[in-house]
Amino acid sequence: MLILASTSATRKALLQQAGIDFSTIAAVIDERAFEASAIAAGGDGRDVALLLAQHKARAVALAHPGAIVIGADQTLSLGSELLHKPFDRADAATQLDHLRGKTHRLHAGVALVRDDVVLWSDLQTAELTMRDFTAAERDDVLDREGDAMLAAVGGYRLEGPSIRLFEKVVGDYFTILGLPLLPLLAALRTIAPETLL
Repeated sequence: MLILASTSATRKALLQQAGIDFSTIAAVIDERAFEASAIAAGGDGRDVALLLAQHKARAVALAHPGAIVIGADQTLSLGSELLHKPFDRADAATQLDHLRGKTHRLHAGVALVRDDVVLWSDLQTAELTMRDFTAAERDDVLDREGDAMLAAVGGYRLEGPSIRLFEKVVGDYFTILGLPLLPLLAALRTIAPETLL
């Protein structure tokens, strides 16, 4: 049995499009507490993304003995600052303004866990540069995105109208969407090939 420890529509769609049979169960963990612990120990956005992916998978795996659980998480780093999902439209506008004309990094962590054992984990990073867009351009994108931007770290979705705000993107598309799919598929071929049948 393969479980995705997430209810993310994007991650779910990526696995479905890859032809993988799985179920979804939301992982219930205190993400901010794990983040604070990692930062206090000297970690950065990369460390937080991987730690959260592992802990999400563990939380679900412990409740489903024997299942292989996929945990995934993504962080956005602007220098040493971490941004999160916006609370509302005003917060999304503030975050976009903060990112305007700058380069930031998206870190996507993914892990496979069975019971309390991390079988495999990986972390990928993409680098994105936003244009020096106008307030009108920002507001148009927020109108077009609607509530979808509330589910996206940084307040944008590269796979949606938000692409209009970008100047340059360097990195794997799946990493940007929050699930390093190619490394995950390679790991499943080795660890649980039956999940790909």
